[in-house]
Amino acid sequence: MAWADAPAPAPPPAPGGRVAAIGRAWPVGVRPVVLRGWEPPATVYGPGHRGVDLGASPGAPVRAVAAGRVTFAGRVAGRGVVSVELTGTALRTTYEPVNPSVSKGDAVGPGEVLGTVEATWSHCPVTCVHWGLRRGESYLDPLSLLPPGLLRTGPSRLLPVLGVPTPG
Repeated sequence: MAWADAPAPAPPPAPGGRVAAIGRAWPVGVRPVVLRGWEPPATVYGPGHRGVDLGASPGAPVRAVAAGRVTFAGRVAGRGVVSVELTGTALRTTYEPVNPSVSKGDAVGPGEVLGTVEATWSHCPVTCVHWGLRRGESYLDPLSLLPPGLLRTGPSRLLPVLGVPTPG
């Protein structure tokens, strides 16, 4: 059958994989190191990275980035996973590996603790949290949930104002 030979097309992503910046907190820490960024797959089963990996210490709190309702809190393939459907959107965030402190059906607010980072085998060189974002079957870039103020990587800097006379 010819249809089995062709690669399955990926669901259409949002333009650039971005969504409205409704997040209010990082999932871990204040400005965690992004160990690996989002790499959308070309096909449904193609290679890629369907989320971002954030450096985190074992036992560190894992927080909801925005308000929502827990749709899953349990184990998948030996790792703890928490999924949160974000309020007023068709978006769902996922966090793993997490030892959940929430249950399916719980309402959570932005920054509310969902559990703690598990010290399990990781695909990262150091302990990390894999943070994912989906709309339906489409994977999106979870960093797009965060407003620019949370994404800044360095201190604010004042730049010189050119062409303005100095008081003398």
